Amino acid sequence: MVRKEYVVEEIAKMMKEEDRIRNVAIIAHVHHGKTTLTDSLLARAGLISKAVAGDVLYTNYEAIEKDRRMTIKSADISLGFDYNGKDYIINLIDTPGHVDFGGHVTRSMRAVDGVVLVVDPVEGIMPQTETVLRQALKEKAKPVLFVNKVDRLITELRLTQEQTFERLQKLVNDIDKLIEQYAPEEFLKEWRVSVEKGSVAFGSAAKKWAISLPIMAKYKVTFKDIFALTAEGNEKRLQEVAPIDETTLMMMIDHLPSPKVAQRYRIPQIWHGDLNTEDGQAMLNADTTAKTNIVIFNMTYDQHSGEVAVGRVFSGAVKKGTELNISGKPNPQRVQQVGIYMGPERVLVDEIPAGNIAAIVGLKDLSIGDTLSENIIEPFEQIVHYSKPVVTKAIEAKDSRDTTKLIEALRELSKADPTIVTEINQETGEHLVSGMGELHLEIIETKLKDEFQIPIISSPPIVIYRETITDKAGPIEGKTPNKHSKFYVTVEPLGESVQKAIDEGTIREGKPKGQNAIEAMVAAGMDRQVAKNVEYIYNKCVFADVTHGVQYMNEVMELLIDGFQEAIKDGPLAREKCSGIMVNVVDAVIHEDPVHRGPAQIIPAMRNAIYAGMLTAGVYLLEPKQNFTINIPQEYMSSVITFLQSRRGQVLTIEQEREQMSIIAKMPVAETLKGFSNDLRGLTQGRAIWYTEFAGYERLPQDLQDKIVREIRQRKGQPPEPPTASQFIG
Repeated sequence: MVRKEYVVEEIAKMMKEEDRIRNVAIIAHVHHGKTTLTDSLLARAGLISKAVAGDVLYTNYEAIEKDRRMTIKSADISLGFDYNGKDYIINLIDTPGHVDFGGHVTRSMRAVDGVVLVVDPVEGIMPQTETVLRQALKEKAKPVLFVNKVDRLITELRLTQEQTFERLQKLVNDIDKLIEQYAPEEFLKEWRVSVEKGSVAFGSAAKKWAISLPIMAKYKVTFKDIFALTAEGNEKRLQEVAPIDETTLMMMIDHLPSPKVAQRYRIPQIWHGDLNTEDGQAMLNADTTAKTNIVIFNMTYDQHSGEVAVGRVFSGAVKKGTELNISGKPNPQRVQQVGIYMGPERVLVDEIPAGNIAAIVGLKDLSIGDTLSENIIEPFEQIVHYSKPVVTKAIEAKDSRDTTKLIEALRELSKADPTIVTEINQETGEHLVSGMGELHLEIIETKLKDEFQIPIISSPPIVIYRETITDKAGPIEGKTPNKHSKFYVTVEPLGESVQKAIDEGTIREGKPKGQNAIEAMVAAGMDRQVAKNVEYIYNKCVFADVTHGVQYMNEVMELLIDGFQEAIKDGPLAREKCSGIMVNVVDAVIHEDPVHRGPAQIIPAMRNAIYAGMLTAGVYLLEPKQNFTINIPQEYMSSVITFLQSRRGQVLTIEQEREQMSIIAKMPVAETLKGFSNDLRGLTQGRAIWYTEFAGYERLPQDLQDKIVREIRQRKGQPPEPPTASQFIG
């Protein structure tokens, strides 16, 4: 394989050869070796020296990543390669492995057609391994497998050749079981990874060697030879007979699809518009001559150019001057610059055709997930994040003169990472910043101080609860303050299957659009008559108008929706967001004079009726939980289980492999913030290793609810005693 360095002009030219493009993400659990593997591919493409590959961690270019030797955001890079005498371009995304930054992985899956799943055979399939693979398969991105750190089996675990082979074979089989579980039905067999087919590679990214069946045939080397060389520590010879860059490259080019192939089956999965239209056909065929259609999956900030939107081009080509419509925005905007990412560098090019990843400058008020199109089209499917923000900190500027700067910085951070949620507490003036976990919030604070140069004060972490109801209530009468209009409302728990469909994105939040939205609600178990009358979906709560022949209802509907949103955003019990509630307006008497039915009248009437209904039905708190996978030596097992149970943990499974125990327990997030890490380390003399995964919201035990409700209300400046239904019915 001839080595050749590619300049930007050549890469831009190669972007037009659709069958020679691969859009690939490298995905894995934290510290399984994604960025180290990426380094070897960058070295082959001539971006870094081969000598420093694996140490430089080139795609971890932010200072905070270098300090922690950990990927905290996705990095895009376009690389040119020569393979079998042909030029190929690989648009590569190196993704984070830590659960707190899983949102970056979810968003990257929208941009790629294939993934390289990296697994450490000593740790095996970890929680995030399964999560990232599931996300890839949901977006119909085809997987190949790279088993990294194989040398650990030989040098650390001292396994024999037969034991090593058995361990690796079992790992491949276990990955195949996951693929069978989550892969699209039409690809169940085809997408299984296989040593024989060449879609599995084994190696060590740190030592820069890897083998696959095609490489073994090419270099006339056997597994026995590799085992012996690893045992000897002969890294130089290993790199000669099993070059990691060639092995990985061969696997990506031979087994992952080009955009032309992938878009035929991916577009129907992620775009629900009419496939027979001009734009539908253009995207199915990755047509570079058609009108342009792009999805934004990442946002970065450049101090010279401002916001940079990173998107996958599904049809047409984007260049300077292209006028694009933005989903949900009234007026088209003109592109000022287009470029490609070469790690930290954004390099300008003339145009970027379909099947590639583009960095676009000049468009205002963009958000991740936006659809950009020359013709106005149905927006792409929302990007659904599996984890939810569960921990909050109150952050304020040390110097009040920096408050505006802080607001702007938080806006930039939450645009680049939509899993960061920020809101202002009106009572205290603090900025409440919510993230996936303590590390996520720690990184946000570090960025505010170091990158944005804002001295800040932050509170200890606060847990985010949800409010929901136990029963049905109503009709409850809600009167406007001037008593001229009345609304009659029922509230009831929203069906679990409907909530699940909202979580998974099959039912979209916002105003339901078209027959497809109604069918999705019916398929999830909602009554068809109610589904037809759903006006709005927000925060896993549904608002429906089931009235008949009420005059002026259409004229006040937007205000009723505002009242519904206010109630859901700020529940009656502890002023936390509500979840899993169905609100029906069953009847109304509305004053004929518009003067008497403005926002100040209609919004409180609807909000108070919902509050009274919830309190009548019985409100309770839901608390966030995480699954903890804890690896410890056997002698600490009983004391760790006792410790977990003392913190309301529920042990789900216990597995043993030699002297190592693996405990999976479901833990309330509230119990993991009070010195949990230090206590667990102390208990195991620092030998516990643990990983977390979001496990949803569950009911808070009744004996804790009163205490926690009072604490939350006092923190928010409310009277400690929660209100009663009668306080909202005037």
